[in-house]
Amino acid sequence: MVANWELMLRIRSRADERGVKTGAIAKALDVSQQYWSALTRGRGTLSEDKLKTLMSLLEFDADEQAELLSLRDIAKGRSPYAEYSALFNEQLMRFYGLEAGAQSIRSFESGVIPGLLQTEDYIRVLMKASVTTGRPTEVEQRVSARLQRQRRLDGPDPLELSLVMGQAALMYQVGDEDLQRQQLEHVIGLAEQHPDTLDIRVIPYEAGGAIASLNSATFHLLDFRSARLPTVGWVESAAYGEIADDPKRVTALDYLYNQIQSIALDRKRSLDLIDRVARQKIR
Repeated sequence: MVANWELMLRIRSRADERGVKTGAIAKALDVSQQYWSALTRGRGTLSEDKLKTLMSLLEFDADEQAELLSLRDIAKGRSPYAEYSALFNEQLMRFYGLEAGAQSIRSFESGVIPGLLQTEDYIRVLMKASVTTGRPTEVEQRVSARLQRQRRLDGPDPLELSLVMGQAALMYQVGDEDLQRQQLEHVIGLAEQHPDTLDIRVIPYEAGGAIASLNSATFHLLDFRSARLPTVGWVESAAYGEIADDPKRVTALDYLYNQIQSIALDRKRSLDLIDRVARQKIR
């Protein structure tokens, strides 16, 4: 998804520079303007022949043509979440695709442990509470999808993840006390395993007034390796989630994240707080 996004972004940008209108592009490709509009929104991928036609029309040089063809090859690959497309809406599938290709993510979560840090049992309890169909198979598919997303934390090119969460996320009991304790110990273990790529901060109850004044829902800011791609936001509540790609809105989320992070404890004190809460669960 990220490769296709960069491909179409570069094509649209060159078309704007050359003053080539949508109608002329659709005519050159022998497609409708509606179909071309869908392609620019990431719905589908250009065929190699049509991409070559466009590159000629828009006068890309040889090096750029090679880059665009390479991007197309990546974009044609199967989405890692294709098998879950029946479970999630288009917005959420797009977010998962962007997350899979992000270099770094900054996240804020106030009420539960962030999804990329959750244990399998913790996820399962949450999913049983949220799946309206009541079908055990759907619960397990959603658990599997979240566990698959967590693989970005490992491997040769791990995701750089910066998280801020409220102390309430440590205290709210999901499942029984043993499950909650195991979850908190899992968070500490992940922080120890990934000291260079995982930064966890906690906003203590003492800062509750400050965080309440910011009145923030869960959100994420995604950044990408390619300098051509802008930061993208994702904002969610219990009822919905949506991509935030308007530059003004992304700037507002960036400012909000910096404000929230400034209220949080530093990394060491955050992990110490998580450890103290986990020990309390043992007693």
